[in-house]
Amino acid sequence: MTFKEQFVFNFLENSRWQFILTGLKNTIIIAVLAVLVGIILGFLIAIVRSCHDKSDHPGPLLKILNFACHIYLTVIRGTPAMVQLLIVYYVIFASVNIDKILVAVIAFGLNSAAYVAEIIRSGIMSVDEGQMEAGRSLGLSFFSTMWLIILPQAFKNVLPALGNEFIVLLKETSISGYIGLMDLTRGGDIIRSQTYEALFPLLMVAVIYLTLVGILSYLVGRLERRLRVSER
Repeated sequence: MTFKEQFVFNFLENSRWQFILTGLKNTIIIAVLAVLVGIILGFLIAIVRSCHDKSDHPGPLLKILNFACHIYLTVIRGTPAMVQLLIVYYVIFASVNIDKILVAVIAFGLNSAAYVAEIIRSGIMSVDEGQMEAGRSLGLSFFSTMWLIILPQAFKNVLPALGNEFIVLLKETSISGYIGLMDLTRGGDIIRSQTYEALFPLLMVAVIYLTLVGILSYLVGRLERRLRVSER
């Protein structure tokens, strides 16, 4: 069969292209919502850990929260994302009728939060200690100094790393098919199971992922260049 015949057979016959389109839509939805969950939760974890590390005399509540965050980071970063996805779907929500996209968003969001937390925490710790001392000397409280002076500088420093985390998360969503969710990879696999042709469906999935990652990498690169210019 020629290239054109292969393309028609795999994608145009019986409107099989819809599997790819639906999978792509779900993949983008999961990745965008999961990274938002990861940023919000990771930001809170980073604040707790950074306040604990920067505080000379952390209180009992801060110590407990820091310990809980440390356990969370250890567990999430030490286990595969696929195992976490399966636990969330087959264990935590086993007896609940819940949308699989929501399950994937929760699972990947929790996974992303562990890495986002360390990214933001490293950004906070990279800010010169004199910034905290300057804020305190102006009469600001510890938390006011953290919110008004430290965090804006830290967030600017870690923006490119957060962009790269989104790229990694986008590719990680390819395991969503393990819970029967129609993501991009699953869409290509369904076409393969119907046509018994593996090359074209999987090649199309790979090209789409490569295109998405290429666009995101270009945007992250532009962001990094603009940040370097603004620092001069």
